[in-house]
Amino acid sequence: MPHSSKLIIDQLRQLVATPSVSSTDPRWDQGNRAVIDLLASWLADLGFRTEIQPVCADGSKANLLATLGSGPGGLVLAGHTDTVPFDEGRWQSDPLGLSERDHRLYGLGSTDMKGFFPLAIAAAEAFRGTALKHPLILLATCDEESSMNGARALVEAGRPKARAAIIGEPTSLVPVRMHKGIMMEAVRVTGRAGHSSNPELGNSALEGMHTVMGDLMVYRAQLQKRYSNPLFAVAGPTLNLGCVHGGDSPNRICGQAELHFDLRMTPGGDNDTVRGEIAARMAKIAEQHALDIDLRSLVSDISPFEQVADSELVRLAERLTGHRAEAVAFATEAPFLQALGMETIVMGPGSIDRAHQPDEYLELEQIQPCIALLQQCIRHYCL
Repeated sequence: MPHSSKLIIDQLRQLVATPSVSSTDPRWDQGNRAVIDLLASWLADLGFRTEIQPVCADGSKANLLATLGSGPGGLVLAGHTDTVPFDEGRWQSDPLGLSERDHRLYGLGSTDMKGFFPLAIAAAEAFRGTALKHPLILLATCDEESSMNGARALVEAGRPKARAAIIGEPTSLVPVRMHKGIMMEAVRVTGRAGHSSNPELGNSALEGMHTVMGDLMVYRAQLQKRYSNPLFAVAGPTLNLGCVHGGDSPNRICGQAELHFDLRMTPGGDNDTVRGEIAARMAKIAEQHALDIDLRSLVSDISPFEQVADSELVRLAERLTGHRAEAVAFATEAPFLQALGMETIVMGPGSIDRAHQPDEYLELEQIQPCIALLQQCIRHYCL
């Protein structure tokens, strides 16, 4: 095994051993600062200028912007440092201890996506002492698995700026130029409770919710016709009625009911338009049934993402990999980096099928091809 591979595995071992779970459940949620500090020290040793951007008041969650070279343009290699929660009992080995077997590196975040950072650092090391014409920026974010607050903080700060950005999420080194957005919404229907023996005494929120759910399913079919995209395995937008709560007793007219749903828009549509259309439909039902209906977001949404097929970055990635750029079902930080003015794709080592699973692993055979691919991209954009 080449020395660089030993260093890569040692660095990944340290990253995996440094817990950085992010979760909407406060019982699980942790900071990522220790991971950021590790990366910053390694990159500073390579001559990168490092800047740590706090994302919460106590600095326990942060982004890292590490820059080699200066000037306009250049390339961003980006990844998130947090992982999802884990159930240790379902793992065959310690999730926080990197273990090598069957030509794979097992550990929490090995694929999604701590494994990308040692490979990006190894790719950058080849340019140590080279006078770059345009900067190379390594970007590490927090909270991608929960709120995307790290990426949102970057947009607010208006940086980094470069010509192109590659997000190293696991795609088996196939370029991805498109993914759906995510909205998670709640609809609360408030009627009037009363004794079930006399319907005139109340106004059933559950019967109102029945109308709401039927209307959302009609709207879903309309969205699927309007925004179908054959590049996706599931071609149209999806709208999932996830959970509903309401009422307290079979002999009382239900006074309040709440529905939570998830809506994933294809590129070509946008979340604000969809939310506005749903709000208008809910207002109409509320008026027809003399109910109060409130719509609210459960999480900050993520926009659908599309990088146009004939853009320089997509053409380069397709030429270097021999793969046509794909569309995927999972969401990433790509729309946020694209909003900063960069051509953006998602392309990294490992398989998304292993992400968020017990015994997550990165294939050893992905390491050298990934480094070589990133080096070609750095040459194109920075030399």
